[in-house]
Amino acid sequence: MKKSIMFLCCIGCGIGSLEADEIGSVDTKFKLLSPDHKIVVDAFDDPKVEGVACYLSRAKTGGFKGAFGVAEDTSDASIECRQVGPIQIRDDLEEGERVFQERRSLIFKKLQVVRFFDEKRKVLVYLVYSDRIIEGSPQNSITTVPIMPWPRTVPGATSQAP
Repeated sequence: MKKSIMFLCCIGCGIGSLEADEIGSVDTKFKLLSPDHKIVVDAFDDPKVEGVACYLSRAKTGGFKGAFGVAEDTSDASIECRQVGPIQIRDDLEEGERVFQERRSLIFKKLQVVRFFDEKRKVLVYLVYSDRIIEGSPQNSITTVPIMPWPRTVPGATSQAP
């Protein structure tokens, strides 16, 4: 089941939003009277790089605290980004630029995805990590997307799925 979820984030001094699609989830701990703990998989597109999609898995706390939005989710997260079409960079890329953010606790903790560009190797590098106002977590995950030519489709040609 796909759901469109809006995530609020601060971009500079203004407030903006990034959209992610929930791809699916699995339960990790049963809760009788409240939502289960689970792992959620979301997909989002890089806002400045057309042709790149990222898939993010993260733990989501259930229970009554999770149901009311006051639970602090763990820092566990994993990311994979892939080229899904011709890559087109829409704007200047900043080193360590935030491309995704999600609140992980009521106030102080955030899960973030930032992008770096390895110009020498022509590779986009995406890093997911969580931070708090006082202290973050060293748990992180990275993925890379080499900028490669995308095959052109020939008009009138038919393709068959493998």
